[in-house]
Amino acid sequence: MSTPGSVLIVGASAGGLTTAEALRRKGYGGRLTLLGGERHLPYDRPPLSKQVLSGAWDAGRAQLRPEPALRALDADLVLGDRATGLDVANRTVRTESGRALGADAIVIATGVHARTLLVEAESVEAQPAEPPSGQDRLAGVHVIRTLDDSVALRAELATARRLVVVGDGVLGAEVAATGRGLGLDVTLAGPQSVPMESQFGPWAGGLLGDLHTERGVRLRLGTGVSGLAGEAGRVVGVVLETGEQLPADVVVVAIGGIPATEWLAGSGLAVDNGIVCDAMCRAAEGIYAVGDVARWRHLGLDTLLRLENRTNATEQAVAVASNILGADQAYVPVPYFWTDQYDVKVMVHGLIPADAEIEVVEGDPAARRFVALCRSGGVARGVLGWNMPKQTRVHRQQVADALALAAQMVS
Repeated sequence: MSTPGSVLIVGASAGGLTTAEALRRKGYGGRLTLLGGERHLPYDRPPLSKQVLSGAWDAGRAQLRPEPALRALDADLVLGDRATGLDVANRTVRTESGRALGADAIVIATGVHARTLLVEAESVEAQPAEPPSGQDRLAGVHVIRTLDDSVALRAELATARRLVVVGDGVLGAEVAATGRGLGLDVTLAGPQSVPMESQFGPWAGGLLGDLHTERGVRLRLGTGVSGLAGEAGRVVGVVLETGEQLPADVVVVAIGGIPATEWLAGSGLAVDNGIVCDAMCRAAEGIYAVGDVARWRHLGLDTLLRLENRTNATEQAVAVASNILGADQAYVPVPYFWTDQYDVKVMVHGLIPADAEIEVVEGDPAARRFVALCRSGGVARGVLGWNMPKQTRVHRQQVADALALAAQMVS
């Protein structure tokens, strides 16, 4: 495909904005359109569960770029108008307002919707893949995906005493830590045996659980949620499958995200836990996907992979910008994410298998400063650093080398 005369980016968060910036930085001079479903200028999501939620930042500080920098992109910024359909053959996107936006190349960066709890009487079940309307939830039950979500939750926490977080992944653990920082009585509930077990593995997840317990969080792990208790339309508790009821003034539901692909129904694109793409992040001729919504073939892991984190969104956006301009190179990153909880920063490069062999290569877990190398089958699969960011990046190279060798064998 020759360099397109126009590019339409659907999604105006980190992945979409970075795609636009990378195109301009690489010399692209064609027409550029950035379409966003929210009314806000592009903003960052990681601070929503930490700095914005705690009140350390006002909402405006989460904005990714000042307005002069956005104007310098020379892009049409269309906000507050959600995409509702895609004509792949004609590369045209329809929107809620009735627009029909066409382009020579389209980048889909629509991210995910927060998974919610559907309340029927006092029972709950997972909500289908639709944006939450807020009308089917008891008052006091929140998710955190958007800036408005975080601001609304912050306002409720200001007068609350008891917070229950449903979900023991990274978002749930961060919200629990923020809640404790605000002086709330916090309970963290989820099905895993330790917090963030799927991301950290059982050993490091256990250390994180110890940290939360030391800071005063009550852990109710290893069991699911069977219901929400409500009175006069407002939540008063969370009911576990064990029958135990956790009293709550506010409940945060942090049980993962659903790829925002409902608007692609009937488009002909392959959708299966995200938009299915090739190794170049291409879903069809002239159509690409980046960020949380993209499920692409990772040659180093020889599998389809979808990652929900800020680093992948921006790195993948740069790779897609290059491919739009003709690079035609596979995107083979070392998966990476970090989390800040209390005074701890944990970084993970690569993926940590549940059965990984753990070797502490620097520092001491007892001192809460260490780097652990995680191997499976004798191969370095991941490295986890706890309050040792520089040293963690050094050991990342072993994971990068293993992925590069595996990618060469596959390709």
